[in-house]
Amino acid sequence: MRIFATAGHVDHGKSSLVTALTGTNPDRWREERERGMTIDLGFAHFTLPSGREVSLIDVPGHIRFINNMLAGVGGIHGAILVVDAHEGWMPQTEEHLRILELAGTRHGVVVVSRVDLVDDDEAELTAIDIADHVVGTFLAEAPIVKVSTVRGDGLDDLRHELDLMMDATAASPDRGRPRLFVDRVFAPKGSGTVVTGTLTDGSLAVGDNVVVQPLQREVRIRGIQTHGRSVDSIEPGHRVALNLSGIEHSEVRRGHAVVRADDWHLATAIDASFTALVSLDHDVTRRGAYTMHVGSDELPVRLRVLADESIRPGARGFVRLHLAEPRPLVMGDHFVIRESGRDETVGGGVVRDVAPVLTASRAEPHDDDDANVDRIVAERGWIDAVELRRFTGVSRPPTVAHWVVDPAVLKASQTSLLNRVTNAGPEGLDIGVLDERDRALLATFTEITVTSGYARTRGADDPLLSHPGIELIRAGGCAPTVPSTLTNSELRRLQKAGVLFERDGEWFHVDALETARLAAAEMLTSHPDGFTMSQFREALGVTRKHAVPIATELDARGITRRRGDVRIAGPRLNRE
Repeated sequence: MRIFATAGHVDHGKSSLVTALTGTNPDRWREERERGMTIDLGFAHFTLPSGREVSLIDVPGHIRFINNMLAGVGGIHGAILVVDAHEGWMPQTEEHLRILELAGTRHGVVVVSRVDLVDDDEAELTAIDIADHVVGTFLAEAPIVKVSTVRGDGLDDLRHELDLMMDATAASPDRGRPRLFVDRVFAPKGSGTVVTGTLTDGSLAVGDNVVVQPLQREVRIRGIQTHGRSVDSIEPGHRVALNLSGIEHSEVRRGHAVVRADDWHLATAIDASFTALVSLDHDVTRRGAYTMHVGSDELPVRLRVLADESIRPGARGFVRLHLAEPRPLVMGDHFVIRESGRDETVGGGVVRDVAPVLTASRAEPHDDDDANVDRIVAERGWIDAVELRRFTGVSRPPTVAHWVVDPAVLKASQTSLLNRVTNAGPEGLDIGVLDERDRALLATFTEITVTSGYARTRGADDPLLSHPGIELIRAGGCAPTVPSTLTNSELRRLQKAGVLFERDGEWFHVDALETARLAAAEMLTSHPDGFTMSQFREALGVTRKHAVPIATELDARGITRRRGDVRIAGPRLNRE
C-alpha cells in the first residue's frame, strides 16, 4: 500500500484528476461542490494496472486553506503535482512544492492538466517551464504527464507512472510503535467515535488499548477500516479509520494522535534542523508568531535560533521550538513552520531532540542520526534504554543493566567505584551505601567480588571472618554466649556476611539453625499435628530464653509455622 497526495495551485484540476482516476469525488462538503473548490482534505483510493492499491489525498490549493493542505502531506509516500496547462506555474504551485520538500517527500510525478483547453504547443511550453521550476528539487527527474480528464488523455500514462512510483518508494517501516495523527473525526449513527488518519511506525489491531494524545485518554479500538473494508488488524502505511470506545467525538480534533501508552515521549520543547525558504525576503529570527505543522497537527510555537541570531533565506541552521502543548514526537519527524503575522511559510526541518537538556546557548544537535543518538546519551550520561528509544526511535543495547551509558561517563564511573572498593580494604565496601547505578556497575568488574553484601577486590579477605569469637559462638550451639571481644557493629557485619543471625536480641551461629531444623523435622515425624515449645526446648536441651528466638527464626524462614500453641511443618522444612 502507498499513499500519494495531490498538490498545486487552486483550480488547477486536482480534484477532477482524483475523480477520473478513482471514480470518487474527493470533495466531501456541499460547499466545496457548489464552489468548485476544495477547502478541506479529500480521500479516495483505486487499483493500479499492477493490481496494487493506492490511497490518494486531495489537498486544497487555495492559499486560505494552506493549513488544511499541510495536514494532508504528513506520512505520504509520494506526490502528484498538478499544473494547469494554460495558467502554468503559479505562486501556490511553488509553495506546495516547497512544503512537500520540507515535509520529507522524495518521490513524485508532475501532471500538466486540462490539455484539452490548449493546443499541443502551449501544453509543451508549460511542461518545459515546469521542468525549469523543479530543477534542484525532488521533482527534478520526475516524469511530466499531460492529462485531460475530459477526454481521458494521459490517464493510462499517469497510472503507469504511479505504478513505477510504487516500485521506487519503500513501504512504511514497522517500528513496533504505532502513531496515527487524526485528520478527521466524526460519529456515524450507532458507531460512536471514528477517527481517520495515516498510520505510521507500527501496527494496530481490534481490541488494542491505545491513548489519545495529548489528552492522555485511554481508549479501546472497537473496529478498524481501510478503503471501506473492515479488518482485524492494520499495518503502517495505510489510510485507516478507527472506531474508538471510551471517548466522545467532540473531545477529539484534527492533530491529536492515537498511540500506544509508554511508546512515545510527549515533547514540550524540541531541537531541530531548520531550512529557511529561499524565496523569503527576510531572515528567520525569534521574532514572529510561528505555527508548527507536523503530521496533521498545527500548534503555536516559540522559535529560538541556536548558535546564531537568525537564519538567512535559503540557509540551514538549528532551532529550538517551544510547543504550546505537548505532542508525541520523535527524532526524524519532519515539520513545516509558518509565520502567522505574514501568513507565509518560512521553512521547515527535522526533529533532532525531543527532550533537550542543555540550555539553548549550549545545545549542539547533529544531522547524522547515529551521532545525534550518541550526543543525546552523552548529554545525559546514563539513560534508560526504553527512554532512549522513545526519544529517538532507535534501539540501543543497554551498556549496564537497563541503561545506555556514555563511554566516557562509564569509564569515569568504573574508576571511581573501583577506587572506593579498593580504599575500603579487606573489610570491603557495604553495597547498601551504593545507589542503583553503582550496584549495577559492580557486575561489570572481574576484579571485584560481592559476598554477603560487601564488595571487595579479589584476594582481599575480611579479617573479621577469622575472629576467634565466631568459633566460641558456634561451639555454644543453640545456647551460645557472645564474647565481649565482638562489638555490636562487628556482630552486624557477621550477620550480613551470613555467619551469624540474631533474633529477639540473642545471637546464634548459622549452624545452630541447622541443628534446630533437624530437631523440628524429627519431632514432626512423631508428632505430625505439631510440637509444643516445651517439647522443642527439651529436644534442643536449652532454656526458653534460647528456644523461643530459635523457634521464631524457624517460623520467619518458613521452616515451621505456628498454629495456636504448636509448630507445624513449613514449606521449607526439608529445603534448608
